Amino acid sequence: MKKKRVIVGLSGGVDSSVAAYLLTQQDYEVIGLFMKNWHDESVTLSNECPWLEDSNDAMLVAEKMGIPFQTVDLSSEYKERIVDYMFDEYAAGRTPNPDVLCNREIKFDVFLKLAISLGADYVATGHYCQKDTVVNADGKPQHRLISGADTNKDQSYFLCQLTQDQLAKTLFPIGHLQKAEVRKIARELNLVTAEKKDSQGLCFIGKVSLPDFLQQQLQPKTGDIIEIPYDFYKDKPVASTLTGQSQKVTYSATDGKTVGKHQGAHFFTIGQRKGLAVGGTPEPLFVIDTDVVKNIVYVGQGKDHPGLFRKALKVSGDEIHWVRNDLKIPLGEQLEVNARIRYRQPLQKAILIPQKEALYVVFDQHQSAITSGQFVAWYQEEELVGSGVIS
Repeated sequence: MKKKRVIVGLSGGVDSSVAAYLLTQQDYEVIGLFMKNWHDESVTLSNECPWLEDSNDAMLVAEKMGIPFQTVDLSSEYKERIVDYMFDEYAAGRTPNPDVLCNREIKFDVFLKLAISLGADYVATGHYCQKDTVVNADGKPQHRLISGADTNKDQSYFLCQLTQDQLAKTLFPIGHLQKAEVRKIARELNLVTAEKKDSQGLCFIGKVSLPDFLQQQLQPKTGDIIEIPYDFYKDKPVASTLTGQSQKVTYSATDGKTVGKHQGAHFFTIGQRKGLAVGGTPEPLFVIDTDVVKNIVYVGQGKDHPGLFRKALKVSGDEIHWVRNDLKIPLGEQLEVNARIRYRQPLQKAILIPQKEALYVVFDQHQSAITSGQFVAWYQEEELVGSGVIS
């Protein structure tokens, strides 16, 4: 019987290396593929964009395992789907999540389709998450996206936009392991990636100077930094828990005092502390809102400033995504879930409230720095069942 073909996205890191090895120990025909997605090194920090080194390490791993290997250049697709999208989102005053987008648009779309064109039955990655398949009440198989066994490394959040069709063609060989176990396997195999540090920064790019990156298309524009005082929020509820409406507070230039200047509101994101270059306050200043139309950055003193906190958020109807469509809730019903608004945030108790034009996520506890453009993902126990872009 012919072996099923799996194409592994070899990134040059330890996780994908061990994922490839584990597949070679099973009844699969394994092929390694390295994706090159970035050409512009003018905005990368020195020695922090080692794609050539990564490609070479991936090749050495494939050689050691005796599996075929090749490099593919997906940089044009990456620019169109990730980089251009990021510029557009920042220009609109939103903060995109390139890692979630990268998985949705590149690894599990462009790369997956390429792999299938090469005769693959599956693609595999080194993500710390798991998958299984159940049969629902209608007798249809449903692929479940489950948190990684290593709770400290769980990457299910980054995969929150995957579909049933994508999950059907995907394997996560290391999802049941702890990171320490993955390192141990790599050391025992004497892989070149065994002690390699985990990559950081933008997906496929490495560490980037974000202002330099954004200034390629978004021009600097001087504007005011306005500090909003604590007492501004008297009689202004942050959110209504009865309706789930996300009552985001809006500000005007007269609501506070000017404490400094900035070079463009689109360069800042809610919750940001560094880069404001304003001193002399008793507590550090945090960005609580931005207005890209009027080019104003609003700040507040201290990490407990009320402007940082909201209890509810909104996901527009066209931005709602269910990994499990059979769990989608109809209008008039609510669903208790656990949710997170950023990677590695501990799961928070929340209620999903669908309404005609949007879905509202109402948390038990106020959440800090809910940011437009980022993703909220909701879980039932260990299973990620849906997600959406925060409005």
